[in-house]
Amino acid sequence: MELSTVLLIILAVAAALILVYFQYFYKNPRKGSIKIILAALRFITLFCGLLLLINPKFVSKDYYIEKVNLILLVDNSTSMGGASSETEISSAISQIKQNKALTERFDIHQYEFGTSISSTDSIRFDHGNTDISNALSTLKDVFVNGNNTIVLFSDGNQTLGRDYEYITLNENSTINPVVIGDTIQYEDISVGLINVNKYAFLRNSFPIESTIRYQGNRSVTSTVTISINGSRVHQERIDLNATKNSQTLNTLVEAQSVGIKTIKIEVGALENERNTANNSKETAIEVIDEKTNVAIVSDMLHPDIGALKKSIESNEQRSVTLVKPTADQSELEEMGLLILYQPNRNFRNVYEFLKNTGANYFTVTGSKTDWNFLNGIQESFTISGSRQSEDILPVLNNAFGLFGLGNFSVDGFPPLQGTLGDIQLNKDSDILMFQQLQGINLEKPLFTILTESDTKEAVLFGENIWRWRAQVYRNDDNFLAFDDFIGNLMVYLGSNKQRNRLELDYELVFDNASMAKVRASYFDESYQFDANANISITIKGKENDFSRVSPMLLKGSFYEVDLSDLQAGEYEFTVTVADENLSRSGTFRILDFNPEKQLISANYKKMERLASKNSGQVYYLDKLDELQANLSSSQQFLPVQKSRDNVVSLIDFRILLGLIILSLAAEWFIRKYNGLI
Repeated sequence: MELSTVLLIILAVAAALILVYFQYFYKNPRKGSIKIILAALRFITLFCGLLLLINPKFVSKDYYIEKVNLILLVDNSTSMGGASSETEISSAISQIKQNKALTERFDIHQYEFGTSISSTDSIRFDHGNTDISNALSTLKDVFVNGNNTIVLFSDGNQTLGRDYEYITLNENSTINPVVIGDTIQYEDISVGLINVNKYAFLRNSFPIESTIRYQGNRSVTSTVTISINGSRVHQERIDLNATKNSQTLNTLVEAQSVGIKTIKIEVGALENERNTANNSKETAIEVIDEKTNVAIVSDMLHPDIGALKKSIESNEQRSVTLVKPTADQSELEEMGLLILYQPNRNFRNVYEFLKNTGANYFTVTGSKTDWNFLNGIQESFTISGSRQSEDILPVLNNAFGLFGLGNFSVDGFPPLQGTLGDIQLNKDSDILMFQQLQGINLEKPLFTILTESDTKEAVLFGENIWRWRAQVYRNDDNFLAFDDFIGNLMVYLGSNKQRNRLELDYELVFDNASMAKVRASYFDESYQFDANANISITIKGKENDFSRVSPMLLKGSFYEVDLSDLQAGEYEFTVTVADENLSRSGTFRILDFNPEKQLISANYKKMERLASKNSGQVYYLDKLDELQANLSSSQQFLPVQKSRDNVVSLIDFRILLGLIILSLAAEWFIRKYNGLI
């Protein structure tokens, strides 16, 4: 207890005594034991009240030992099955956990990882992918305080995520990889990256870009064969050596029939080659017999026009033509969809064409838009007010359901330059994005779809959408999310079909089963998303007798089913809404590709660089005793004695309150009994 608190308690005693003296003894002629009892009770009341105000406390110290965290991180991917056995790894883990010197020094934690990371005590080589970088990054976020050392059991071959070689943990953490598997680098030839378009058009030639890689020290010659649906369409011989260890082949193939085509690239095996699983790889392309022509109508130059053109043409199913607003109507009639960029009085003929034909169109407004002309020439919307230019941030409407948005998000997107005014929508609409101005969410549309009548119309009240495409590239290192969003918009506007209450979202081809998912959106009769629907999916194999009915689970604004347990092959499915006469069907194909079989040798060199970057050391499974000895003797991993201050009140306030109540009650009763009140 501090000296100041002791002095305050002494002062409290003195103050209580002085007050009692003046109340009961000073110039008070009454004598007898009752006065003494009353004075004592009054002293107890005053002293306890003062103690409540002082609230005396004392500090007690608790001493404890803080151990270093020893994290056993085990690669549970299928490639580990060829490098070691579950029994061998389990035995190594048990040996570490039962080491008395280590248990005295460390708090031992065990995690397993493949695609994701989880805490477990079991060893099962059943993950279809390996993401070492995600596992290390997760542990970096979990174990922030104290000293930590990670023992990584892996073959070092990663199939997902960013390069783990460049992961740097906190200053108080180290990584000690234990290399599992054969470290000898065998001679190997393999098929690397394959690039094809998602779509091809009937009777047109489409490119196939494939890379052949070689690992070895001599000159080799092999044959590369390209087959489509089992029929050979191209064959070529290549020469590789230790210096020229890769070659990219560019092949043009004609699309001869409509449908999903499986493309297989094969390279001939070398003599005595141990790993032939990577000598072939498959992909797929859909051949279609239609093409959408999109016209961007504008009489000005702007980066938005280039961004929209690139996004739309990222899908080979669509082509973009730049058209002046003074173009002949015959030229406009050849287009399936019009994009009107910042209309002005020169667009009068274009609006007359739209009125006469009922064609679908997409309007983009901005600082150069002639609002007086636009308000008068069309009846879909009007804008009034100051019409001052402002930087407007987008806010995505999570309830939007006209078409799927996929993974598209506008979080962190730069603002568009829009017009500050009162926007009045004169038709039924479904707002895709709202406006946010200076941190305030406005109940005004930024991006909306007008759904009244047979004509489909979209309106974006802002320019500089090219910044959004650039932001997507900055976030993801590609334009895919933005291009898919614009693609979905083009599909919706380019279709003249009535809106379906049951919409499906799925890929026609999945590289492997772990990526296979089917999503569905269901709307009630007023076209509001229904989160209480009972939706199921029936899946049948085209190449086998497989058949299954599964429920689709609600995931936010859509229903989803995970099909990661399916085998490679082609499947057809039907999504059905219970108690409704609604169903939609489709087909998809799962390719037979296992990334874990592409490499058979452990990547010990990369694991050495990882250890060096994080103050660790590489070990091998047969040198596990050396790892345990180093951990148990290292001065870096000594347990630390720490203390914790516990501040405790000297007297419980409930006891003091009880004493005050009792003393006051007793004093009142005695006074009342003796007629002193």
